Amino acid sequence: MSKSSQQTSRDAVVTQPSDREIRTERIFDAPRERVWRAMTDPKQVAQWWGRGNKLVVERLEVERGGHWRFVEHAEGDAHGFEGRFREVTPPERMVQTFEWDGMPGYVILITTTLEDVGNGRTKLVATSLFYTTEERDGMASSGMEGGLNESYRALDALLAREA
Repeated sequence: MSKSSQQTSRDAVVTQPSDREIRTERIFDAPRERVWRAMTDPKQVAQWWGRGNKLVVERLEVERGGHWRFVEHAEGDAHGFEGRFREVTPPERMVQTFEWDGMPGYVILITTTLEDVGNGRTKLVATSLFYTTEERDGMASSGMEGGLNESYRALDALLAREA
């Protein structure tokens, strides 16, 4: 297997199941509880969420109504992201809003589930619901898929270190 195919073999499967959704699926080689901790512990989130860039986790209140806010520092610039948790069911499901400071008022609703698929592996499914088709298409064309895969590769590395 070539190096480039090794890199893409672990990429998330990204689809558009409806005119307002983006669905992401990815398998991680770690138990569901471990993946959940990596997604909800501020120290761990800071190690993978920002695509390898410095990430400041300003808030991460993983509870219904809780606020989260991350600031990614890249190429001399800072990008803030934030939202609220609508539902939290450890270690299997969270529903949260997502908003980028660069486009205030454009809020996405993300439902993430973690499924134990056996052999110490976890399937993550994240469905992002947009207000309009145009907003979905804008996100899809923004480079979001590449950034997501960079973050997921960083999460793989974190999970491997903690194994």
